[in-house]
Amino acid sequence: MRKPALGPLIKEIRACRICIDAPEKTPLPHEPRPVLQAARSARIAIFGQAPGNLVHQTGVPFNDPSGDRLREWMGISRDAFYDQKKLAIIPMGFCFPGYDAKGGDLPPRKECARAWRARLLTALPNIETAILVGGYAQKWHLETRAAKSLTETVKAWRDFAPAYFPTPHPSWRNNAWLKKNPWFESDVLPTLRRRVARLMK
Repeated sequence: MRKPALGPLIKEIRACRICIDAPEKTPLPHEPRPVLQAARSARIAIFGQAPGNLVHQTGVPFNDPSGDRLREWMGISRDAFYDQKKLAIIPMGFCFPGYDAKGGDLPPRKECARAWRARLLTALPNIETAILVGGYAQKWHLETRAAKSLTETVKAWRDFAPAYFPTPHPSWRNNAWLKKNPWFESDVLPTLRRRVARLMK
């Protein structure tokens, strides 16, 4: 089967207005600004949730404190992180979804993954390892293999590696989780960093 052309597909995604023009429920509360990076040569992918407000403003994925922590987890520089020839960043929802009543980010828009994800992943045939950032990406990609809780899924990381590395979200909101689960930094991250270093060569 012929792989879809990636360039035109990304152009389509960046022009997408489905969450405004044909929303499943409430329309997106602002103008869409789909954010992703990808190239057919990429061997590593980050499958996250959805851009935050800072990323929405700049159009650069993980261009915020969460991105700083994620790059530290991976053991790579900012320049390496944004080398799309080596690393793809494909969130579950491409646009900032807005805030909930408590000031947290809303979940990724469901329309986005349904419309684009299968086509986009088919156009990225060289991905060898994907970092699954947060529960939404884990449930989509691991399907029935994902545990009921994020903690249980991340604890079972050896069952999925090296194809997948499930992680919590690197947000400051998860500082308490990281303190409660020190095994993540001591056990998971060294293996993840070695894998990333090998595939980024």
